[in-house]
Amino acid sequence: MSGLRLDGIRSRALGPLDLTVAAGELVFVSGPSGSGKSLLLRAVADLDPHEGEVWLGEEPRSGIAPATWRRRVGLLPAEAFWWAETVGEHLPVTLSTHADQATPTLRPAILRLPKPFRRPPGRVSNHPALPDPSTITDWLVHLGFAPDVLAWSVTRLSTGERQRLALVRLLAQTPEALLLDEATANLDPSNGARVESVVETYRTTQGAAVLWVSHDPEQRRRIGGRSLVIRSERLEPEA
Repeated sequence: MSGLRLDGIRSRALGPLDLTVAAGELVFVSGPSGSGKSLLLRAVADLDPHEGEVWLGEEPRSGIAPATWRRRVGLLPAEAFWWAETVGEHLPVTLSTHADQATPTLRPAILRLPKPFRRPPGRVSNHPALPDPSTITDWLVHLGFAPDVLAWSVTRLSTGERQRLALVRLLAQTPEALLLDEATANLDPSNGARVESVVETYRTTQGAAVLWVSHDPEQRRRIGGRSLVIRSERLEPEA
């Protein structure tokens, strides 16, 4: 995995900002409402117009196709968009065409998906190997779901369920860096702890750089890592 480096990032009234998040490092960002926390993440994800450059390891964002960048530098927004009918249809690169590799509970859910969504795990271009069905199952179970959640209609999901499943959808892309926008804001303490655990396990095992916007000072103290705050359009160490 690779670290993130922000060089002179400016978006609307925010910046210019310089920041380095090493591979495997967690950096929290906080600040008052309207200070630009979400703007920062969207600029790094190349979703909003901005000035400056973002680097993933030694690769500049300007030299990487936008779709590839957003897969490698994955954003978990505060409210994730769902476009297909079932949960599983949002995980196109994680489900094996060889359904016999999956757990007995997961196998029927995979087979019910349209064939374009059932691609085998493995390496895509220079991107790290994609997770196999057992890894997806582990994430789902750890987040409090039965594996057959893949067959659920999106319309039946609560706000909290959508938020947790959006994390699985993000990790299924095997991003090298995570941009988390209030990843536990709509969750009760138990489910919030589940999300924290999955993120921390991914960070430590995959060596992913994590930039996490959080309004919760107790969360920032509990998990650790560096904590920065946006003040007067700049990033400063949190006191």
